[in-house]
Amino acid sequence: MISVIIPMYNAEKTVINALNSIKAQTVGIEKFEIIIINDGSTDRSKEIVEDYIKENPEMSIRLLKQSNKGVSEARNAGLRIAEGDFIALLDADDEWLPQKTEKQLKYLQNNDLNIDFLATRRNNNEILFPYKVINNLAQITFKKLLLRNEAQPSTVIFKRKVLENTGYFNKNQRYAEDLNYWMKVSRNNRMYILNENLLIADGGKRTFGVSGLSANLSAMESGFQQNIKEMYNLKYINFIQYVFLKFFYKAKYLFLLIRTFYYNQKNTQK
Repeated sequence: MISVIIPMYNAEKTVINALNSIKAQTVGIEKFEIIIINDGSTDRSKEIVEDYIKENPEMSIRLLKQSNKGVSEARNAGLRIAEGDFIALLDADDEWLPQKTEKQLKYLQNNDLNIDFLATRRNNNEILFPYKVINNLAQITFKKLLLRNEAQPSTVIFKRKVLENTGYFNKNQRYAEDLNYWMKVSRNNRMYILNENLLIADGGKRTFGVSGLSANLSAMESGFQQNIKEMYNLKYINFIQYVFLKFFYKAKYLFLLIRTFYYNQKNTQK
């Protein structure tokens, strides 16, 4: 069984598309338990999901509720009760393409490959440096994650052993929380990205710096700085690496500010 964890906050316009994308998976809906965590939504998300559950009795869907605690605590609430041999993450504004789960399971269940964690491409984005595709897979390592995160959460499926040997998301982190968790996962597990586009993220928009949590570039940069400080305190990186990465993420933040300004100006001129 595959446990799908969906954090939901004010997603009344998108959550049905997310759920329908699970329903459309070629492996069959009986393979899934779906756990939705309503993270203090103030719109009609809760009512819409409750209606969807009534209209789709063949789907195993549980709706949890909590006050607004952020995406990490929402995911953790789902992970604590997940029963599947595999864990899949899906944000309420994203959609899986129909063959996503089937294609990922072929790799995850191949004992010769011994893969514990598998992401995919999304929105037709390419897999960029420092990742390199070999035999349709790009390996994720701790050192690569320090420079770039190519594993968007909604693309990810991982084995239960990952949860058992890594634990949960940092409940105090709302930005760059996925990278924080991936870096910890990488210490004890084999991680890869499948070189196939299998997710529509936020309707196909350019997400970083435009929509969702990543639109808050300043908070994202603070999240990255928090990550590298934690890695240094855990002694996963040395002082020289810490200082380099501190300036690296400052420079990256400035670049993203300039790029976002450029795209915004370009869009206003259309």
